[in-house]
Amino acid sequence: MVSKKYFGTDGIRGEVGIYPITPDFMLKLGWATGKVFANKGIGKILIGKDTRISGYMFESSLEAGLTSAGVDVNLLGPMPTPAVAYLTRTFQAQAGIVISASHNSYQDNGIKFFSGDGTKLADEIENAIEEAMQGELTTVDSSAIGKASRIVDASGRYIEFCKSTVPGNLSLKGLSIVLDCANGATYHIAPNVFRELGATVTTIGTDPDGLNINRECGSTHPEKLVAKVLEEKADLGIAFDGDGDRVIMADHTGELVDGDELLYIIARYKLGKNHKDQGIVGTLMSNLGLEIALNEMDIPFRRTKVGDRYVMSELLTRQWLFGGESSGHIICLDSTSTGDGIISALQVISAMQVLGKSLNELKSGMTKFPQTMINVRIKDRQALEDNKAIKASVSKAEAELGKTGRVLLRPSGTEPVVRVMVEGEDEDQVSKLAQDIAAVVTAEMKA
Repeated sequence: MVSKKYFGTDGIRGEVGIYPITPDFMLKLGWATGKVFANKGIGKILIGKDTRISGYMFESSLEAGLTSAGVDVNLLGPMPTPAVAYLTRTFQAQAGIVISASHNSYQDNGIKFFSGDGTKLADEIENAIEEAMQGELTTVDSSAIGKASRIVDASGRYIEFCKSTVPGNLSLKGLSIVLDCANGATYHIAPNVFRELGATVTTIGTDPDGLNINRECGSTHPEKLVAKVLEEKADLGIAFDGDGDRVIMADHTGELVDGDELLYIIARYKLGKNHKDQGIVGTLMSNLGLEIALNEMDIPFRRTKVGDRYVMSELLTRQWLFGGESSGHIICLDSTSTGDGIISALQVISAMQVLGKSLNELKSGMTKFPQTMINVRIKDRQALEDNKAIKASVSKAEAELGKTGRVLLRPSGTEPVVRVMVEGEDEDQVSKLAQDIAAVVTAEMKA
């Protein structure tokens, strides 16, 4: 779980407003962060980044801001977001910062913070940083300026950690895998992990140039992955997003295996019939088929709002170990402290090896329900919630679906749209009901 503040063409959206995207802002953010930690007597922060071109500029600005506040900095270079979480713990740093906009295109960038134990920063620290941002930037005395150094073996340490999360006798010898690294932060990590475990690896999306991250590749664009799996006649394919915290897979037939199906496979492997007090956390968008499949194994399932922070919060509250989202952001707390695409893929492959089944066979235990989602632009979220006609259209659809389906209207957290989602057994019915509700929402919001 991480605190996210994403930069886009209109600025950084933080808790207190929208900030301009400039090196000056990043300099002050680094200074404010450093000031808060320096005041606590804490003096070492790690910085990692993905491969987008603006990362160079922002890394330098953050480094200058942190050191000007008297904090030492360890630079990791391009590293997956979950790797920064792990390395923050390993090097006993007090915080980790990732410069990344995840699955977004290269024009965007952002900041994610980790605490010293690889989880979300405490609210009081986040609030203190926000408050410090309002102050005037000053530099500590020359004798107290922080130092910056680069950790040259960071990638090797993380590769070994990933390998350590699977059984020691696991060998991938004879397994043919296609990896799509999205021209992102896993480009120099994931191929080595799977090759060193014995797999035959074919790669795509491993030539970042600063501008091609997530461009028609990776977990958000898996078409090339599917084509390469079929061309190579590989056993499976794995696609990560730009910062490596999401994963989508493809089986040997070219069928995609999304986050819900991967979570089902991990649950079947890790929990099975001996789940004791454990369960699975999904979100409001998790496919109904996942809930039904888990219910058939007597594994409890709980839904949260969409977002990895909500999934993590529920896991910690219930002291459960596994949760995730349809997008492929999967959390395995028995292995690491945050969502990790490489480690999640390794858990799925471990399931294949231990259970003696192909990826296609494993995912067949869960039947996905047809799901249609339509985005409708809105201006007033409150008007949406109070509208009687929209409520009536939802109630009508729910009555028609009965217990074999569901309807969800979810305002986006980043765009002025509401996502109209309908799920059920009959694909034609689901599509029609979604269109009907979307039409009502469009008409009512215009009115």
